[in-house]
Amino acid sequence: MSKVEAVTNPSREELLGIIDSALSKEAMLTIFARCKVHYDGRAKSELGSGDRVILVKPDGAFLIHQSKKREPVNWQPPGSFVTVEERDGIIVLRSVRRKPKEILEVELEEVYLASLFKAEDYEELALTGSEAEMAEMIFKNPELIEPGFRPLFREKSIGHGIVDILGRDREGNLVVLELKRRRADLHAVSQLKRYVEALRAEHPAVRGILVAPSLTSGAKKLLEKEGLEFRRVQPPKRESVTKGRQTTLF
Repeated sequence: MSKVEAVTNPSREELLGIIDSALSKEAMLTIFARCKVHYDGRAKSELGSGDRVILVKPDGAFLIHQSKKREPVNWQPPGSFVTVEERDGIIVLRSVRRKPKEILEVELEEVYLASLFKAEDYEELALTGSEAEMAEMIFKNPELIEPGFRPLFREKSIGHGIVDILGRDREGNLVVLELKRRRADLHAVSQLKRYVEALRAEHPAVRGILVAPSLTSGAKKLLEKEGLEFRRVQPPKRESVTKGRQTTLF
């Protein structure tokens, strides 16, 4: 099998052949198509007919992208089980996640291009100055936030999301830290606000602190309006990085 196979405007047989090959031989499957999307799981959603990009990875990750925004409009995580079937002459891609039970189905109304890519990639991305490294640095040096700050948990799930660092100040107040390795924007403030409000439902005194190298003027205004705080902290930098290895995400 060649590393790449692609068919434009595939026939029914060609499309099924590409999909079957990709799923059975652990290749990345990409489909440009007009499709409908149905989701049933923790909620229900329907996405009407439109042109989209469908990506299925060998680990079971299943993503559907529209022509705008960075995030997929629908997706299933790695570990999901993907199959293909026909219903009333329509080819349907079906992704099932077992726990929690979620089903994502894509009806392929018209396929413009279908391809598979037998990718070989054994490297791990090495980030310098990542948010994980920021968290580690703060645990080792909590005074970077303020005197008396005690970090307690990293990546603490609170039901409304995952708090980067949860700790207490010298007065015993609960403190939520939202970490950003780059300039923080309005979205970062909204995240922090959501976590603080969720915790205030159960705890009398909760502070929220946005931790980043800098922040936008809009983020600064919203922080002040919501009674949240900001700490200027630079991500850690390594003195040396293995030659030839990517050191940042971008």
